[in-house]
Amino acid sequence: MNDIEIRDKRIAVLLSGGVDSSVVLYELARKGLHPDCFYIKIGPEEEEEWDCSSEEDMEMASAVAARFGCKLEVVDCHKEYWDNVTRYTMEKVRAGETPNPDVMCNRLIKFGAFDEKRGHEYDLIATGHYAQTEWIDGLKWLTTSPDLVKDQTDFLAQIYDWQLKKALFPIGHYRKEEVREIAEREHLVNAKRKDSQGICFLGKINYNDYLRRYLGEWEGDIIDMETGKVLGKHKGHWFHTIGQRKGLRLGGGPWNVVKKDIEKNILYVIKGYEPIKAHRKEFPIKDFHYLTPEGGKLPKEVTFKIRHTPDYFDGILEETGEGNYIVHTDRWVQGVAPGQFCVIYDKEFHRCFGSGEITI
Repeated sequence: MNDIEIRDKRIAVLLSGGVDSSVVLYELARKGLHPDCFYIKIGPEEEEEWDCSSEEDMEMASAVAARFGCKLEVVDCHKEYWDNVTRYTMEKVRAGETPNPDVMCNRLIKFGAFDEKRGHEYDLIATGHYAQTEWIDGLKWLTTSPDLVKDQTDFLAQIYDWQLKKALFPIGHYRKEEVREIAEREHLVNAKRKDSQGICFLGKINYNDYLRRYLGEWEGDIIDMETGKVLGKHKGHWFHTIGQRKGLRLGGGPWNVVKKDIEKNILYVIKGYEPIKAHRKEFPIKDFHYLTPEGGKLPKEVTFKIRHTPDYFDGILEETGEGNYIVHTDRWVQGVAPGQFCVIYDKEFHRCFGSGEITI
């Protein structure tokens, strides 16, 4: 974030009540700015029973906004979240795929529904994401955070180009420990508050309990892929993901989920800590989404990641059609599953080009 980028701009800050977005507001306030702040209210279908906009979140956000003399407004995106993000999640899980609700939340809610309701009145929307942007040859690119553990470019790799042009990440150049240090030094009310974990709309609700509420249970077999032997039972393929090694309740393990038969509701597993059949060196992706479409086609040599970890892989892209590729790599990749997003970066793991959905 540079002074030229924010000069004379109307800025909306998305405050969640957490330490990251609070330091975002501090970073802007110390430059003499008083942006408008917004708390986005989201949640699943039964709002009264499953409300995730906790009183503590609101208290924290209100206190931080007041500290810097900024007004705070609540924007209700509950219906939009259910109609888009939650429904997307349930449909993908029912189909045996591995969705990422946080990716869709950024695209459809934080930079989507919010923009339709209030954000369109502002030039920039500031969030607490650990990501950066960089202008290269007149084009705005999404670039990685120096904190590879916290880097959130993978969660932002499906936003639209017009959303990226409005995005502002004031703490993206910091590491998490630096953000904590700033919050404590400035005596922010939530300086020691723990980071939220898991999917944002669930709060303290167990994810499997949530799936059970909407998809129910369906008993099926767990089969050893090597021998064909039935090892046990499960309560629905949607409770399990490719690459999963915990929670199967099988003896003599460890066991890895390597395949699903959706129609027959069968989980196939393989024994071992790192069995080769649980890994892949190539896989297809479809509908590649370009963050900066004016930047041209993807290079052949790239780096990529398939989940939110600091691990990334060198890869070669083989184009098979418009927006479709085969990703090749020399290293074995564990837990490749349909529905996941493969996020593509340049060779230096710096500039993020976008992402495509894995289709195996």
